[in-house]
Amino acid sequence: MRPLLLAVTALALAACVRNAPAPGASDPSAGNKSPGLELVARSSRQWTGIAVSKDNRVFVNFPRWSEDVPVSVAELKNGEVTPWPDASWNEWKPGAAEQNHFVAVQSVVIDDKDRLWVVDTGNPRFKGVIATPRLLQFELSSGRLVRGYPFPPEVSSGDSYLNDVRVDTEREIAYLTDSQAGGLVVLDLKSGTARKVLKDHPSTHAEDNHLWVLGRRIDRSIQSDGIALSPDRKTLYWSVLTGHSLWSIPTEALLDTKLDETLLAGRVERLHTIVATDGILFDSTGVLWLGGLEDGSLCRYVPGGAYEQVMHDPRLLWPDSFAQGPQGWIYVTTTQLHLPPAERGPYGIYRFQP
Repeated sequence: MRPLLLAVTALALAACVRNAPAPGASDPSAGNKSPGLELVARSSRQWTGIAVSKDNRVFVNFPRWSEDVPVSVAELKNGEVTPWPDASWNEWKPGAAEQNHFVAVQSVVIDDKDRLWVVDTGNPRFKGVIATPRLLQFELSSGRLVRGYPFPPEVSSGDSYLNDVRVDTEREIAYLTDSQAGGLVVLDLKSGTARKVLKDHPSTHAEDNHLWVLGRRIDRSIQSDGIALSPDRKTLYWSVLTGHSLWSIPTEALLDTKLDETLLAGRVERLHTIVATDGILFDSTGVLWLGGLEDGSLCRYVPGGAYEQVMHDPRLLWPDSFAQGPQGWIYVTTTQLHLPPAERGPYGIYRFQP
């Protein structure tokens, strides 16, 4: 019975995703469109992270923010959800063992070596860490788990919620944000050792206790969330979700274990006032992309240069995570977090040419 049940679950979730129209085709639910914003896929279930490989494979994740999450990580194939790397990895239930199962995935990322990384918070439904928070590295060609990086309690425990990750493939260092407890995590991928830094610094904590998102008041303080690594790997950027500041620090400071918190704090720089944003992403040309939660927009920032809104679209209902794929396309998920579940429509993934 068990294989049959897994197959039925996978088919049920796949049925919840509708094929997107071909690029340039009309989307009748969109209303007024901004030029270039194209629908990729829709789902009746809420996704957050997105990753696109060099050969244009698209991966998504579904956070465990409710009891009804049959699949945590999936590949989109012809617009349909396929549990990835297989059904077994996606069958975790409360009380079950965590080994070789996804517990509460928040993001998926593919680095410039075409490796897939999965951030498992171990914190389903924001009720506290109940399983070991981990960063998992998978081989795309086979779906094989290459290595898991468990985080010790001093890095992620209690109400911690590891949110997003960026990977320096030259130094083999991963950087993560903690959107519940605040702080940045620096993980050495060779040794597996991890440190949490700037956990008490204002840059990693919410600037207010609410946001106004498309006319809805969101009473929640969300800490360090969006994270991006400059293309030259010399600077790490981040933002808190409940706030309007873009921050940075030289990566050489983060990697210097001799610097204490006070000295690290002295290297942090507030760069610009920005939209309240969830995920952020550097594209291949060095432009930083941000999603405007409050007004359904997309903005870009050129370090040391211009900051501007470049797109406004009624379909951008809480733009969440970004990924860049082949031919320069940038993909963005929408999560509609500002709306009560009963008022949400299908969740969309869109793409655009910068």
